[in-house]
Amino acid sequence: MMMGSRLGSPDRKDAMKLKKMIDKAKKTVDDRGGVESLKADAQELKAVATGKGSLRDKAKGAAAAIKDPGAPGGEENREPAGQGDPLAGSDKPADPGPA
Repeated sequence: MMMGSRLGSPDRKDAMKLKKMIDKAKKTVDDRGGVESLKADAQELKAVATGKGSLRDKAKGAAAAIKDPGAPGGEENREPAGQGDPLAGSDKPADPGPA
């Protein structure tokens, strides 16, 4: 048997790193609206991933879903994937700008 092995018993430095990661994860969840919001986001992403459309449309739909934590009103109030400009952060088409 090997003496001084670190397997199974993290030292204090490792425990502090783990606590910092856990605290950061909790803050991120709270900033996005809590556990229920996280569950709603997961359901919305599942619907996007298993829905119809190209991989590009699914990527755009997932990006739009992540921008709006908890998606008030649910997916039924959203435009279908591929509608609008996902980089503009809205469902409105991009403004072409002055001609």
